[in-house]
Amino acid sequence: MTTLAIDYQDIIAASQRIKGHAVITPLLESPMLNQELGGRILFKAENIQRTGSFKFRGAFNKLSILAQANQLSGVVAYSSGNHAQGVAAAAAYFGVPATIIMPADAPQIKITNTKTLGARVVLYDRNTEDREAIGLKLAHEHNLTLVPPYDDADIIAGQGTVGLEAANQLEELGLVPDQAIGPIGGGGLMSGTATALKYHFPNITVWGAEPEGHDDAARSISVGQRLANKNAPSSICDAIVTPMVGKLTFPIIQRYLDGAKAVDDQHVLITMAMCMQLLKLVVEPGGCVGLAAILNKSLAVKNKTTLVILSGGNADPAMLGLAMQR
Repeated sequence: MTTLAIDYQDIIAASQRIKGHAVITPLLESPMLNQELGGRILFKAENIQRTGSFKFRGAFNKLSILAQANQLSGVVAYSSGNHAQGVAAAAAYFGVPATIIMPADAPQIKITNTKTLGARVVLYDRNTEDREAIGLKLAHEHNLTLVPPYDDADIIAGQGTVGLEAANQLEELGLVPDQAIGPIGGGGLMSGTATALKYHFPNITVWGAEPEGHDDAARSISVGQRLANKNAPSSICDAIVTPMVGKLTFPIIQRYLDGAKAVDDQHVLITMAMCMQLLKLVVEPGGCVGLAAILNKSLAVKNKTTLVILSGGNADPAMLGLAMQR
């Protein structure tokens, strides 16, 4: 059997490192939505995490480990925005400089927030330039540690604390969930979260959700090897648009995920509006794809208890306005 990058104990250790720094986000539900869908839906609200997404968890865990080893003098990361802000905030806490490589077409709110957190932002063209190559070059030239967005054991373990927290909260409520679903791009969140959830609830089914045309996770799980997205269409779900799932995350995904569901942009916009109206939450497009997969009937929830991860809330104001028009 393949040795996985992390196990449950790594997530427990990460939870101790981030304790008192990351927000313990609530589980929320809407009685109206439960009645409409005929099941019980519980939302893990990572959109109200520090910096507006779960990414702070992994970034803080990674930098904590580097600091303990006296290997933290400065960091560089590449991100469309949420990992950028998580790394920038963690670097500010540890008092080290952060350089963040971001696509020029990233939502302006994410670029602005990253700069406000004290990071230097380097913009690139995601259609013609290689962000990983830029990151490696800057790391070499300026003696910086590269902090990957998902394909790193410490990052995965940190993101897994989302699942650990949710499991503890569900147990406190006396609930055993039938299934869970959350956004999947590179796979850091769902590989870590599934590791924790499967430990607590061995019979749970765990699903990823991804944009239509960027269904590499679903296809990769189906054939048993990593497949890339080629000539993929544009998507409003910028936070989870990645070339393919990671080398480290994929074996975990293979073991613990039951598959992935694809959603289109129109359902995502409707879901954003529903989050605002029923949950009173601002959730960005890539953050609400799990609920979108339920609303488009890709995942059946009738007579089931379902955990849905809302992974981020850094929505561009114009996108929010578009969602409310739907």
